Order: sequence, then C-alpha cells, then structure tokens
Amino acid sequence: MMTVRVPTFDPSPRRIAVFRALYLGDLICAMPALRALRRRFPRAEVTLIGLSWAEAFVRRFRASVDRFLEFPGYPGILEVEVVPERIERFLEEQRAYGYNLALQMHGDGSVSNSFVADLRAQVSLGYRQGADDRLTVSLPYNPDEHEILRWLRLGALVGAPGDDVQTEFPTTRIEEAGAGALLSDGATWKGTRSGPLVGLHPGAKDPARRWPPERFAAVADELADHYAARIVLTGSGGEREITAAVRRAIRAPALDLAGRTDLGTFAAVIARLDLLVTNDTGASHIAAATRTPSVILFGPSRPERWAPLDRARHRVVDALAGSEADPAAALRQLPIEPVMAACADGLGVGRDRGAGRQIRERRLVAND
Repeated sequence: MMTVRVPTFDPSPRRIAVFRALYLGDLICAMPALRALRRRFPRAEVTLIGLSWAEAFVRRFRASVDRFLEFPGYPGILEVEVVPERIERFLEEQRAYGYNLALQMHGDGSVSNSFVADLRAQVSLGYRQGADDRLTVSLPYNPDEHEILRWLRLGALVGAPGDDVQTEFPTTRIEEAGAGALLSDGATWKGTRSGPLVGLHPGAKDPARRWPPERFAAVADELADHYAARIVLTGSGGEREITAAVRRAIRAPALDLAGRTDLGTFAAVIARLDLLVTNDTGASHIAAATRTPSVILFGPSRPERWAPLDRARHRVVDALAGSEADPAAALRQLPIEPVMAACADGLGVGRDRGAGRQIRERRLVAND
C-alpha cells in the first residue's frame, strides 16, 4: 500500500476549515471524522462551511465544531445559486482569516476541490477523480467506499484517529420531553398499548428512493396484526401528503407526526421507537445515531455506501439485489415479504440501554 505524505505544516493548527455543504444524512456520516479531527487537534478552531440549514445542526456538535459559515455558492456546485460578487467577498474574507488546514469533504472533488483550493489554506486535503493538483494532497475517490470510512480515511492523513465509527445525534431534555408528549397519545392506538412502537418514514428527497405508500401501509397492518404494533408515521412538513397517503391506506390506528416535529424532537421520537422502517434518507442515519433498530429500503442508492455499519441492529432490504430492474424504478417493484422478514428480525433485537444512556449524557446542556 502506498503511503501518502502530507507536507510539513503547523503541527498545532489554529484554524481548520471543513467544506461539506450537503444534507442531514451527509453531515451525520461526517461526524465521526470531525470528532476524530478534534481528538487530533484539541485546541484548533474548526469551522464547517455548509448549507444554511446546517447552522442549527452544528450547534448540537459544539464538542467537535466551533464555528459555522454559510456556503456562498460556487460555479458547478448546484446546492446554492451562483452570485459572483458574494462568492468573491466570501473568499476574500476567508483568505484574510487564514486557515492552516482545509478539508474538502463534499464529494469526489471534481468541482469542490477548486472551492477548497480557493480558500488558500496552508495545507488542503481531499479526494480526486484522476489527476488533480489543486489541493496540497488528494486521494483517489472510490464511489463504493462507505461515507463514514471515507472521511475518517481522509482525516488519517493528518493523524486523526479512525477507530471510532459510531455516529451520534445529541438531543436536549426539552426535545425528549416533546417527543414523549407526542407519543403519549395512547388514544391513537385504541387499546393496543402493549405492542412495540414502530415508526414508518415513507418520504425521501428523491422520489426514486420512496417505496410506494400502499406498501408501507401493508407492512403497518401486518405489524399491527401480528405484533400489536403501535404505528407512528414520521416526516417533514413537506412530506405530509406522503404520510397522509399511507395513513389512508392503513386499516390499523396510526399516529401521523409529519410536520409536527423540529429536527431535535424528530430525533428524540426515533430514539424512543422499537423499530424504524424507512427509505434511505436522513431518518435512517438518525436511527443509526440513536441505536434504534431499523429496516432500510434501498433502490438506486447503494447500501455499501449509505447503510449503517452495524448490520446486526440495522437491516438492509436492497430492491436491486438479484434484480435486473431499472434502478430508478426498483423500489416501486419491491414486494412486502422481504421487508416483513427484516421487520421480524429487527423486532427481536434488544435495545442497547447502555448506549442509550450515553446518548442522553451528551445532551446540549446549555439548552436544557
């Protein structure tokens, strides 16, 4: 194996920039690497450059990230509109701020390496496709590598430890109390209070990642019939139509929480479930972070890259396994039988109560 050497730079960097202007699951998968970076450089100020929504996310992880900057946009990066004057002003300010180290954690580097190079840090790291000398050091990008391991491997270039792969999602006592209040509506289940609490998350940003609502409903009814399961539907405000479609198709009582939770309360709800059945989306990463057993349905996205690393607690149902279906249509063709089998296995997994206590101990004390 070839050893990659990072040029000599300040062994105690004062300022580190990390670029990852992406979404919930992407940031959760990056947190082990950011935590490792903090362990390696405990006195450095770590700045995350991300999308505007992530400012509140970063406040949950003060132990690993000190500062947030909203990504100004950049030519070729689609998440934010390109406004040249705003981009140049941002880059001028960050060059003057002076980073000792910058990490490109935004993908394969085809465009994002240029943005990180434009920060003009003393040393810059990232991944590349083919030959690329824009950063100080870059590694070949493997599209099949797991996202958690990918960024830990990048941090290892500067000595950040790669031994802790567990994700986390801290919540406050207020958020946990809010989740408890939402789930305490026992009248919803009309006397079926003894069964496991099972969440269904039928939404996803990409429609190709959504299993049909009527099949989520069929699984819900099977779980209610065979396990006396109490069914909870989760989703954002923008996913109310999806959860409503599931709710209309379910015979069993179900509590629809779509649009009724902020991000922290949503995570606290998931932490209380006995099982989550979800498409491949941010909810699956929160289940992994809270050690909630889950069944994750994959279609065009690949479990090798995005499924939780703990495959004993989190079960993958891959619609493309042994199938010649069009990846974009694979989930629409997935029957309920393999999902029910995975649910049966998942309901047999005991919750790690010790791990749950550790999560609660990591609350945001300032917000309690």
